[in-house]
Amino acid sequence: MDSEALPKTEQTATGSPTLRTAADSPAPAHRRPPGCNQIALVLQGGGALGAYQAGVYQALHEAGIEPDFVAGVSIGAINGAIIAGNAPEQRIDRLRAFWDTITAHPMGAWSWPSFLGPVEGDEPRRAVNTFAALQAMMFGQPGFFTPNVPSPWLSPRGAKNATSLYDTTPLRETLRKLVDFDRLNAGAVRYAAGAVAVTSGNFRYFDTTDTTLAVEHVMASGALPPALPMVRIDHECYWDGGLVSNTPLQHVLDHAGAAARMLAFQVDLFSSRGRLPRDMMDVLSREKDIRYSSRTRLGTDTFKERFRQRRLIRSLLGKIPEERLSAEEKALKASCENLPEVTLLHLIYEQAAYEGQAKDYEFSAASMREHWQAGLADTNATLKHKDWVKVASVPAGIVVHDIHRAEEG
Repeated sequence: MDSEALPKTEQTATGSPTLRTAADSPAPAHRRPPGCNQIALVLQGGGALGAYQAGVYQALHEAGIEPDFVAGVSIGAINGAIIAGNAPEQRIDRLRAFWDTITAHPMGAWSWPSFLGPVEGDEPRRAVNTFAALQAMMFGQPGFFTPNVPSPWLSPRGAKNATSLYDTTPLRETLRKLVDFDRLNAGAVRYAAGAVAVTSGNFRYFDTTDTTLAVEHVMASGALPPALPMVRIDHECYWDGGLVSNTPLQHVLDHAGAAARMLAFQVDLFSSRGRLPRDMMDVLSREKDIRYSSRTRLGTDTFKERFRQRRLIRSLLGKIPEERLSAEEKALKASCENLPEVTLLHLIYEQAAYEGQAKDYEFSAASMREHWQAGLADTNATLKHKDWVKVASVPAGIVVHDIHRAEEG
């Protein structure tokens, strides 16, 4: 991708860019990078930061790279459902419709007057962002959530409003408008959303390969307590999967398939690495980053070890005459013949200096555009590394590339 592929921009009151729509830039024909027979998109949770993932998808779409497998948690599950639940030519516009809807000013909320010009400087911008986050807390966000009345603190035990601060009925209607669940379940793109059972604490993936999904499955993955209400599915209630695991990488690696040569784009909204805090706002922000950041290294190290062990098993069983192997040993040997190989392109949102711990619930349109643009730019920069965008055989079975870290693992 070159610089001409970046969005046309105009300045808003906060100095952030506007973005072009899909109609402005028709996508090239769908293609597979060299050596690749499966493309996966792995989407972390992170609330308002999720617009970064929409920018990532736009860059992939414009490069003609469409996913075969989309797995998400929380806002990643919502973005993933919009991607998997629409035809490729509709996806960017549906993502735009979602983010425009939920970042509109809530009724009665105040916005920065455009005649004052753009907000400049870290401290003024942090103040404006903090105010936008307070508005979301007080008024909710259109098409997403509204405050419960009466408050759960004033509701009797066991009452409908007693277990969450907000009502997500608006999100249900938004998803019904923007996601074609017939298409989602048809299986053209495999989709999985992670959630945790409230009573048992067990983590579960709702996967279209074994479950017919509805709007409740997507909402369950994003039901973060105590803000958002648990979602009942059959005889169990579920909360946000990020309480247990905020990144569905392991699910994707576990289901890569025996002969898969997978190119996986993992999109994280919280960085595991960051600066040393210098005040309490920094402390709160850094604590949240660490708590919700992915454990990519752990996941990839586990995959490498499993890959090494299966190669060793294959080698050992290959030294034994076939007639001496039991049926179980023959099956094990066969399962080790074609091992999956994965190239993981890791994209991580790098927060701006003025963003604090409220960044994941600061739903201003200006910040949404900035996050979207950041995802678009980071992915374009990644795709310029032609030697990265391919699946090559490596002894460890997996290789990781990250433009922010400039390392392989």
